Amino acid sequence: MKLCMIGTGYVGLVSGVCFSDLGNTVYCVDKDINKIESLNNGNIPIYEPGLEEILKKNYKQKRLFFTNDLKKAVLKSEIIFICVGTPTKKNSNSADLKFVFNVVKELKKIIKTYKIIVTKSTVPVTTGDKIENILARLKKNKLVDVVSNPEFLREGEAIRDFIYPDRVVVGTNSKKANKILQSLYLPIIKKKNKYFNTSRRGAELIKYASNAFLATKISYINELANLCEKTGVDIKDISVGIGSDQRIGERFLRAGPAYGGSCFPKDTRALSDTAKKFKSNLSIVDTVIKSNENRKKLLIKKIDKILKGKIKNKVITFLGVTFKPNTDDMREASSIPMIKYLNKKKCTIKYYDPSGEKNEFKRLQNVKYHSTINSACSNSDLIIIHTEWNDFKLINFKKIVKKNSFIIYDMRNIYSPTKMKRLNIKYFGIGR
Repeated sequence: MKLCMIGTGYVGLVSGVCFSDLGNTVYCVDKDINKIESLNNGNIPIYEPGLEEILKKNYKQKRLFFTNDLKKAVLKSEIIFICVGTPTKKNSNSADLKFVFNVVKELKKIIKTYKIIVTKSTVPVTTGDKIENILARLKKNKLVDVVSNPEFLREGEAIRDFIYPDRVVVGTNSKKANKILQSLYLPIIKKKNKYFNTSRRGAELIKYASNAFLATKISYINELANLCEKTGVDIKDISVGIGSDQRIGERFLRAGPAYGGSCFPKDTRALSDTAKKFKSNLSIVDTVIKSNENRKKLLIKKIDKILKGKIKNKVITFLGVTFKPNTDDMREASSIPMIKYLNKKKCTIKYYDPSGEKNEFKRLQNVKYHSTINSACSNSDLIIIHTEWNDFKLINFKKIVKKNSFIIYDMRNIYSPTKMKRLNIKYFGIGR
């Protein structure tokens, strides 16, 4: 099939590349001329394991194209995927849909023959209705079907998630559109019955409900970790004990920093905002949002406590600053407020992240990126393991820290407290 992906951000680029790898011809469109030029040169703007190799292979085989020409890409395609950003509005919790609607208005001018318009961007319930209203004339002439097809790609695991999905959700009442999309997804769903057709509003809400539920699990285990620290219980035991129950499941029950990234923060806020617009109570989601914000403050206070309030002139190292491993995504990473707070306290901050230096910290004085773990940890008073990259799981701290006395604050519980005690290293974890 011939597909058009509008937006070459995380969702559009990964989906477009993977669709081309299934044998489709894919046109990836973006207004950013420099980004398209870079993609045509084989350079990808995001850190996602395996993506560059698949992109280059399909680009070489002329199944994958990058262009600024929206009209040309749309006219050549059968299915149009809208993959633009839906960030939180300033001074509001609602999703900003201006990029989505701007695309739809452009499509209104271009479309002359039947197309399926698919929202892959995360959008609040009833957004598809609004898109259909903009395209009322085209809909009346049976030239468009508007479909919701939310993505469920985890950063760092996106290619695997695309090829082996838990489910493919398609929201449409159009038999024609549903049949075409089922055919499109057939290569990755034929072995298992994972294709789920629902209403368009149902698909829109499924995405938000999924992310809010996972965010709830994270906040729940983080709050239990607070209790564990006060009762002398290891949160890892609690996670195993409750996660072994198949009704609950072990995933997303690992205590750590506040959740961040491109989805959970904005999607929980948008879901809460949507509920308020429909005069519906989502008190659990509201509490999760509040709990996550409090989590950032609580861990900052814990750093203060570990250093007994004597932060000034201390050398503090962050191992990992992204919100999760295998991504370069810094959106709402809890390392940002932590480092900004510590920077104001006049200490020296060093950090290392396998995905490279971060723009968020370049303007901060006394905050320096190091290209190796060794140089980042050398002469540190406190080492904070913020992100659980595999690179950090077998470090010989005694060998690389050039001080007799230093502290490790393991925010991901990678290391054994017993082993650290045996090595005579002062160690703090989360919920233990």
